[in-house]
Amino acid sequence: MMGLAGHLIIVPILLPLLSAAVMLLLDERRRGLKSVIGIGTTAALLIVSIVLLRQADLMSTGSSVTTYQLGNWPAPFGIVLVLDRLSALMLALTSVLGIAALLYSLARWHRAGPRFHTIFQLQLMGLNGAFLTGDLFNLFVFFEVLLAASYGLVLHGDGTARVRAGLTYIAINLTGSFLFLIGVSLAYGITGTLNMADLAQRIPTLASEDAALVAAAAAILGTAFLMKAGAWPLNFWLPTTYAAASAPAAALFAIMSKLGVYVILRLWTLVFGPGAGLLAGFGGEWLLFTGLLTIAFGTVGVLASQSLPRLVGCSVLISSGTLIAAVGTGDSAVVGSALLYLVSSTLGIAALFLLVELLERMRDPGADVLAVTMEAYSESNDDDPGEEIGVAIPATIAILGGSFIACALLLAGLPPLAGFIGKFGMMAAMLKTDGASVQASAWILIGLLTVSGLATLIAMTRTGISSFWARLDDSVPRVRVIEIAPVLGLLLLCLSLTVGGGPAMRYMEATTKDLQTPQGYITGVLGVPKIGAANGETRP
Repeated sequence: MMGLAGHLIIVPILLPLLSAAVMLLLDERRRGLKSVIGIGTTAALLIVSIVLLRQADLMSTGSSVTTYQLGNWPAPFGIVLVLDRLSALMLALTSVLGIAALLYSLARWHRAGPRFHTIFQLQLMGLNGAFLTGDLFNLFVFFEVLLAASYGLVLHGDGTARVRAGLTYIAINLTGSFLFLIGVSLAYGITGTLNMADLAQRIPTLASEDAALVAAAAAILGTAFLMKAGAWPLNFWLPTTYAAASAPAAALFAIMSKLGVYVILRLWTLVFGPGAGLLAGFGGEWLLFTGLLTIAFGTVGVLASQSLPRLVGCSVLISSGTLIAAVGTGDSAVVGSALLYLVSSTLGIAALFLLVELLERMRDPGADVLAVTMEAYSESNDDDPGEEIGVAIPATIAILGGSFIACALLLAGLPPLAGFIGKFGMMAAMLKTDGASVQASAWILIGLLTVSGLATLIAMTRTGISSFWARLDDSVPRVRVIEIAPVLGLLLLCLSLTVGGGPAMRYMEATTKDLQTPQGYITGVLGVPKIGAANGETRP
């Protein structure tokens, strides 16, 4: 019989679901109790995800999956949850962002609209289920759960801009869901299965005409996933939506675009790996090309952004484009460094989304217009330069400024933080060719990574000057501990990735090795008998 430890895989799905159901029964005026339940649930999810991360890390490379058969039905006939190093990493990242965003929301955002805590837990449930599921149909189900919850989070609060951006977001994601359903239906019609491990086993045996139809299904599914990841040209909605959302919602959405990257990485390495026959490596060049264009588009957007929220939204595009291009290279060393970049950039973007609202409190609504006017007419108050030498910086401004600088270093990929380690690792892997010439696409990607980092640094410096150095008054914003603590916590995690860069890279390299040897995943999912089956009993 399976012990309690064996049931731990399903906890990240059941726990937020039960928590949301309980809070749905409570009166909306009992926000205090809902807050306690929400914090307790999310903290428990964080603990469980760390335990699962440790469990995945202790697995041997090549057989690094743990499965959970719902209803004791073996794959591919029943629903199966699969835990490996990649899914455990994404679970832990989701839990970290969840606890940070929820703590921040307790300052005021959880009172801005109804059912916030219920929607938040359903969002976590959908994300966790999407990372753990082992078949495409349930991936679609969890996609719909998290998208339905994200609609509520996008529209949480008030304001015309938020409603307008939310309606666009809903329309785009309904289109993506429609494409997802078409692709899944076509794939099932050809292969007769939606279990990802079973798909990887059947695709190499397909005839050429069936392989062409599966390629069409994969292209449709890829379009839906790339749309979710914010890939060009399907990313026009992302900066506007993320900028209009509330700070805790936007911080949690930092993992949403990475979900699309996760599914692409999972399916491309598992189903279209070297052993996929006629479809081996299908779509790799398109992924690389799409990633390069996404980086370029995000770079232009960062430089053109006139507000900090939109700048952060465009930084999401650069991050997604970098990861998509890294997957498209097909180089395991590049992918390993890209996974470290994924974690650091996601944490940095989430921290900056939370920081944006605190920085906006320092800005007077007419500050930009007045600053331009003073510059144009050379207005200055330096008539008596000896009146004041040296100004004491309030502690709040110092903390906000230090956090802003750390976020700028993370997003630009500059040392000493983990964003630099990830970018440098990708560049070094592309330049290491064992005597062969470096491909032109590698030089283009290296150039775009460098230019995007420089553009982010310029944009963040410009914003920092206007926010901290060119303020027209000496007012200090009111910042609560519960608001700044999540920001500092996320940045400290990024710092720990730098200090513990060796163990972190070892984990990422082991994750990449698992992805590059899909037979271990296939055997781990399809080769598990029913619990309690007699010796020698075979699956039907």
